[in-house]
Amino acid sequence: MEEKLTFEDNMTRLGKIVSELEKGDIPLEKAVELYGEGVKLSAACRKQLDEAQIKITEDDGGMEK
Repeated sequence: MEEKLTFEDNMTRLGKIVSELEKGDIPLEKAVELYGEGVKLSAACRKQLDEAQIKITEDDGGMEK
């Protein structure tokens, strides 16, 4: 079973991937691999943010004005 990483862990790894890709001195195969990992991490972060927004909205009890 895969361990669920925290939002902060995902963002840290995503930042490292971006840095590696920006250097541009890695083989194409590795760049494609990193890009794929980055896409997955980005989706995981988006999901975590969406879940947090839902929780905040539910906890607010619809008290928006």
